[in-house]
Amino acid sequence: MSKVYYKSEEEIEQVRKSADVLSQLLGEVAKVIKPGITTLSLDKLAYDFIHDNGGTPAFLNYHGFPYSLCISVNDQIVHGFPSEYVIKDGDLVSVDGGVNLNGFISDSAYTFGVGEISAEAQQLLDVTKESLNRGVAQAVAGKRVGDISSAIQEYVAPYNYGIVKELVGHGVGFHLHEKPEVPNYGKRGSGPKLEQGLVICIEPMINAGKAGVKFWDDGWTVSTVDGKLSAHFEQMVAIRKGEPDVLLTFEHVEKVLNKK
Repeated sequence: MSKVYYKSEEEIEQVRKSADVLSQLLGEVAKVIKPGITTLSLDKLAYDFIHDNGGTPAFLNYHGFPYSLCISVNDQIVHGFPSEYVIKDGDLVSVDGGVNLNGFISDSAYTFGVGEISAEAQQLLDVTKESLNRGVAQAVAGKRVGDISSAIQEYVAPYNYGIVKELVGHGVGFHLHEKPEVPNYGKRGSGPKLEQGLVICIEPMINAGKAGVKFWDDGWTVSTVDGKLSAHFEQMVAIRKGEPDVLLTFEHVEKVLNKK
């Protein structure tokens, strides 16, 4: 992870443009994701869509990662490889992608419940997504990283879910991973101060069971230690005074999902 980078207003607007392409891409994924398609087909869609919109996939060849998307199914938490796996009714499918548009980087994730999912799976999605909202609400100038972290942790705690500790949010914009690190657990008032010009990714990764993780031999995929489901949502926020400036929204995804 590189150092802290502060962005000018002009640079933040360029990051926002990159984020908008990625937000639209997630909407395109929402249109086609269903039982019977492969996760590899989603990766091809992403590659084509990003290029058609003037960008390049920020994940492709990043430290050797061979795809445009990370696609993690059910007990996979993050960094899963797209493959010939055929998506099934009831699957949870986390789609995590990044866009490089004119040198400005965006990064986001959304976990889709495909077809008819269980009540347990729906609750996990709802809690994880709302924990993201709680974290984002703290992302304003003058607060500290720990205020984001504790807001996520405090919301999730009553559900006895496992909060992944090995993987965290991060700064973004000029590089895919910048400082500061943004954990999904911590104490209010602790950690680096949030200052205007920072752009960060907030990304709770929440397991239905234990918090422990298992690293696969492929060097990338991370799954739950007990085989239970996991969910992952990620948004980008520019730090400002007063209220958060969410650079990447889920509006395109939710417009599609609300029609399904």
